[in-house]
Amino acid sequence: MKKFSALLMALMAQVAFADQPTPEATASALLDPAKAAQTAQDPKAAVAAMTNLMDPATSIIMMQKGMDPATYTKMLQAGMSPDILKTYANFADPAVAMKWLAASMDPNFYMAAMAPFLNPNMYVKWMMAPLDPRVWNMALNTLNPNLYLNWAMAPLNPANMNLMMAPLNPNLYTQWAAAAANPATYGTWGAFMNPATYGNIANPLAGFFPVPVAPAAPAAPAAK
Repeated sequence: MKKFSALLMALMAQVAFADQPTPEATASALLDPAKAAQTAQDPKAAVAAMTNLMDPATSIIMMQKGMDPATYTKMLQAGMSPDILKTYANFADPAVAMKWLAASMDPNFYMAAMAPFLNPNMYVKWMMAPLDPRVWNMALNTLNPNLYLNWAMAPLNPANMNLMMAPLNPNLYTQWAAAAANPATYGTWGAFMNPATYGNIANPLAGFFPVPVAPAAPAAPAAK
């Protein structure tokens, strides 16, 4: 009976997220500030990311990427982009709260969240993680002089040089100001910032002074 229960729980864990992203995709998303915020706004994506975080492969991939200075360059580039303002402003969107409220009342959501903890294969993977060749490659990579050379040369990387000069570019602040003033940045709340939402309410005298309509152009004479 115990074996049957273990097999049943393992089957539930595998079926719960048959279409979940790979550990590589989850690691890349969590290392991107914009994508990480988008993941937190979707209950299904958040549970899928949590499931992959239970897999040691995701942690190994994140540690591998953390040894590359280019990873931090990409994170800073994403953090300075005005697009990230829209991503984090969506946390105030009532639609995001409604998604999580609906998920909190869905039994399938709780089953999917519990699935990785009920999967015995996850615990076996963690027990075998110290013997994973990728872990040994990371340990041996600390003895590779190229690793330290890459970090020493990182300040001279053209991508990092452009990143350091970005705060001196006036266009950066213009783009941030345009994104902050754009009602579309704030999702549902942005409709309250858009004057077109209120129509004639925004101009109480519109009924007394209608907008003149240009006369129609005269029809062209028919060709003889």
